[in-house]
Amino acid sequence: MSRNLKPKPPGQPRHRRASRRWSMLKKPIYLYLTAAILLVWSSAAVAQEAPASVFSGEAKVVADTIWVLFAASLVFFMNAGFAMLETGLCRSKNAVNLLAKNLIVFGLVSLAYWAVGFGIMFGDGNEFMGTTGFFLGGNDNSPAIGEAYDGVFSALNWAGIPLNAKFFYQLMFAGTAATIVSGAIAERARFVGFFIFSILLTSICYPMVGHWVWGGGFLQKMGFYDFAGSTVVHMVGGWAALVGAALIGPRTARYFEGKSYPIPGHNLSIATLGGLILWLGWFGFNGGSTMAADPAAISHIIVITNLAGAAGGVAGTITAWIYFGKPDLTMTINGMLIGLVSITAGCAFVTSGSAVLIGFVGGIVVVFAVDVFDNFKIDDPVGALSVHMVGGFWGTLAVGLFSVGPEKFSWYTADSGPAMGLLSGGSFSQVGIQLLGLAIVSGFTVAFSYIVWTALKYLSGIRVTLEDEKLGLDLSEHAMEAYPGFLGDEHL
Repeated sequence: MSRNLKPKPPGQPRHRRASRRWSMLKKPIYLYLTAAILLVWSSAAVAQEAPASVFSGEAKVVADTIWVLFAASLVFFMNAGFAMLETGLCRSKNAVNLLAKNLIVFGLVSLAYWAVGFGIMFGDGNEFMGTTGFFLGGNDNSPAIGEAYDGVFSALNWAGIPLNAKFFYQLMFAGTAATIVSGAIAERARFVGFFIFSILLTSICYPMVGHWVWGGGFLQKMGFYDFAGSTVVHMVGGWAALVGAALIGPRTARYFEGKSYPIPGHNLSIATLGGLILWLGWFGFNGGSTMAADPAAISHIIVITNLAGAAGGVAGTITAWIYFGKPDLTMTINGMLIGLVSITAGCAFVTSGSAVLIGFVGGIVVVFAVDVFDNFKIDDPVGALSVHMVGGFWGTLAVGLFSVGPEKFSWYTADSGPAMGLLSGGSFSQVGIQLLGLAIVSGFTVAFSYIVWTALKYLSGIRVTLEDEKLGLDLSEHAMEAYPGFLGDEHL
């Protein structure tokens, strides 16, 4: 209470004191009600016709650039979310190793994607890969750059912002794809193996898939749609992680005599914080994919994204509660994450009701997916496979089921969005295209990952020794500890 408030006189009637409290609360309550009314009104108005932008000319370029760079910064902050989530869900003796991987991977990806990946992904070439624009060479026809288009990045001509802004935003996505891998192979993978694999994944595999879907490749021309990366980012990272986890093998004592023995994480507080950071970052992940400050599109996408994440978290909690007998916090986190992954492909093309359904189904599926991988003895300490690979598959398929068609929303046309989904009154055609694209991307990513992981296995090794695993990767790989002075029995 403020020190300027005088004490109430003794004997003041109770109703008068209550009246005073009400007068103090009226203003914030009215503000909350006003905000709620505005939120409901804005979400209801999203589906109506609206101008593509309230800006024009140079002002539009400035607004678009600011929005894209801000969204990219939100996605960058997701690195902190992944670091917290993965570290918290693993044992304290491996905390430094996970933090180091999540930190160095963005540095590696920044250089690899700048040198090779961005050119392969968006540079002009053929339907399979770009062959120009390496080391960020060349320019596009953005009004902000003021130079004539020279045939280097024609796939990005639709975005009227500087080339560096386009690169920076796409770099964040590449970093996310590589980060997914670290969690699934945690607590037993050698640092050098992950180091090399991250470079190859983000300079070759991820950019090639991105070119097929976003860079003018054959899947894009075929009519395959993935608005913000359920396939390109999450399934590529998920499949790469699955192959790595299978070849590296489970952690020691994780499975014994046909039974599964869970290994609890050491800090669910920072794991929860990581999940919340990822939720926040996802608004930039999906909303920034407009590459323009389009109020109607951005508002729609962010609300849709939040609804799917919320529905996934609720569904994961309820499903785990029924299935395991108790509400499991880790399933709440992973339910929320799979809801966000699932809506990433179709966030610009579906209604709010469909978003809730997509997220809710994802939250149910993730609980059973964790169990399925466990039954196959695929050890995934953080649930990355269930969230990203399974969620990416479901989200991409959901585009063919729930997309509403270009006549519903003002921000895409028949040439820039999927056909009407099967469950929205359309035909099976979009579902078939989505399934074909999923099969192609999955097959290529698995083949690439198997070749690279196998080569690393024989050249440098991909798994630490049994002694090093028991000691902990912090000491064996980095000669340091995350919590010196707070050693538990696991360090003895």
